[in-house]
Amino acid sequence: MATTSETTGHESARPGWVQRHRPLLDAAGVAAVSAIAAAAGLGEIWDVLSVLPESVSPWWGFVIAVPAIVCVALKRRYPRTGLAVTTVLAVVALFTVGGIGTMVAFLDLLWTVTLGSTPVGRRRILAGCAAATAAILAMTLVVTGDVRIAVLIGLQLGALLGADYWWATAVAQANELAELHRREAREVVRLAERERDAALQRERDGMARELHDLVAGHVSAMAIRAEAALSNERDPAADGAALRAVRDSSLEAHEALRSMIRVLRAGGGELVVPPRLDRVPAYIDEARRTGLEVSFGGPPAATVPAAVEQLAASVVQESLANCVRHAAGGRVAIDIALDEDALIVRVDSRDGRRLDRPELPGNGSGLTMLAERVRALGGRFDAGPVGAGWSVRASLPVNA
Repeated sequence: MATTSETTGHESARPGWVQRHRPLLDAAGVAAVSAIAAAAGLGEIWDVLSVLPESVSPWWGFVIAVPAIVCVALKRRYPRTGLAVTTVLAVVALFTVGGIGTMVAFLDLLWTVTLGSTPVGRRRILAGCAAATAAILAMTLVVTGDVRIAVLIGLQLGALLGADYWWATAVAQANELAELHRREAREVVRLAERERDAALQRERDGMARELHDLVAGHVSAMAIRAEAALSNERDPAADGAALRAVRDSSLEAHEALRSMIRVLRAGGGELVVPPRLDRVPAYIDEARRTGLEVSFGGPPAATVPAAVEQLAASVVQESLANCVRHAAGGRVAIDIALDEDALIVRVDSRDGRRLDRPELPGNGSGLTMLAERVRALGGRFDAGPVGAGWSVRASLPVNA
């Protein structure tokens, strides 16, 4: 006795075997119908249409059906050719020896061709079926001379062709609809994957900005202060100040990292609040301790949106960090002004030199991310050489 799993496997494999051998099975079925009809003496269909002078053996109908059976067996390779051959055989059989098998083979091939056709092709087949029905009706009228018989046979043939065509069209449309749903499902999956990738990229970009804004500046400041202390002669006071600056920067970087880790592990929470313009004096003090000469007239007295204020502070912070690395010992002028529509931030540096130690190579990502954030806010951002120095300019709309 077969086990349940074996039985299930045989049942699941059976439809695949049937589909692979479907043309041969259909041909065998047509042959069986034709042979049974001939053996039962049902050879002639619509015997009033026969143009033969006398009745013949019903097995002649089986003989004419043999080529049609071969066409059914080959319908996957040559469906249209098989339909054309079977159409001729069906017409010949209709007006001579009859034969149910030939008609069944013709209907099977008509169904196959209709199923595999495009919508335009199906409309042409429908027109062909209508024309064939009209032609058979006319031929029947010529052979019998009886309008009633011609109309009756025309209706019967039209019903057969119409039902066969309608069935094949319904299956074809169902297949097309299923394929459309499959394509839509694949498109939905593709869009979902794209949105997921975009969301992941946005998260990565946000993490990169937070790491750069909250951590990179502190780390570079620690490296610069430590290098300055190591490069000068031992001075307890200066060394103590450098160590305190390193400690303060490390504590701020540590707190920023902890907040990011909490957000990433818990999937929620708030990051360290980005600095506002009230932190600009602290940035300036840190820059002055590294040797820069910084002038700043102070922030505007008017209140601006928090997003604009935070971005303006980031522009100043990144600009000063770049001045420390690339314009050491130079002069820096910071100007923050408010006009009718925007907060204008400008940082100009000149007369500086690039730090040899510590080596803090940059790839321009800081300015690139600043430009992206300013443009996302609807503002304008420019950074580049001006004369013998470098200038960073940002216009941040206050009414966005």
